Amino acid sequence: MMEQPDSRIGFVGVGRMGANMARRLRDRGETIVAVYDRDRTSATMLASELGCDAAESPARVAELADIVFTVVSDDTAMRQIFSATDTESLLPHAKNRLFVNCATLSPAVHIEVQSLVTQRGGRSLEACMASSITQARQGTLYLMCGGRPDVFESAKPLLEKLSAHLRYIGSAGEAAKVKALVNMVMNCNTAALAEGLGLGASLGLDLTLLREVFAQTGAASRVLETDGEDMQNRAHDCYFSAAHAAKDSGIALALAKTAGVTVPLAQATYDQYQRLVMLGKGELDKSAISELTFKDRER
Repeated sequence: MMEQPDSRIGFVGVGRMGANMARRLRDRGETIVAVYDRDRTSATMLASELGCDAAESPARVAELADIVFTVVSDDTAMRQIFSATDTESLLPHAKNRLFVNCATLSPAVHIEVQSLVTQRGGRSLEACMASSITQARQGTLYLMCGGRPDVFESAKPLLEKLSAHLRYIGSAGEAAKVKALVNMVMNCNTAALAEGLGLGASLGLDLTLLREVFAQTGAASRVLETDGEDMQNRAHDCYFSAAHAAKDSGIALALAKTAGVTVPLAQATYDQYQRLVMLGKGELDKSAISELTFKDRER
């Protein structure tokens, strides 16, 4: 089933990313027929904005839609919405549906979901996002896809409306591996930047000047561009949460353990983000890791 301009699209998971993806597709002329979220208020408000159904269950979304985007938080949430025993999950209406799964999950879960969906006559594609809220709204996501090549090709016209960069990585689970490594390295970079700026502050250096020098030398990074000023100014409005950073680094550590590879920097970064979560700061942006490295800030 090729994606058609009049396809009926649903979303399961309409937090910061999912809601803005739905808005973007609506703006590009796509028909959004239903949205679902465990946060009923958020789903109802978005449904009113988009003029669609505020579904009471994932099953209702799949009943109404031909294509369902899932944007949930973790492996547990994903297994719940694709439960083989729950009549309110997506699976009872999986036949002839395409599920585009955008969450950062363990590769094994993407493989599991593809198997469950295929058994019921549907199709599944992982579309892992290496982008933030702003890119979701603007349709400039970096999407890494995994699944059957024919499924990717059929979904490509729709995914191009959401992305500036669209890459097919390989079979189910392969894109999730790449995404885990992307976030592992990003999180390590973020932790290192926080330490550099925190130490610079303790040495009495001008942090604006220090960031400028970083940007012009080997200390430059994408994280410096996105998080450096926020770390300096303690501006931690959430674009990518510390809790998600911890979760994603944990996925990479599990992959490293399976592969028999030692990754001490990733482990240290994971420990720092876990510490931040334990301090009740998990819903702050990942830049809040700097709260642990500046001497005059709360621990």
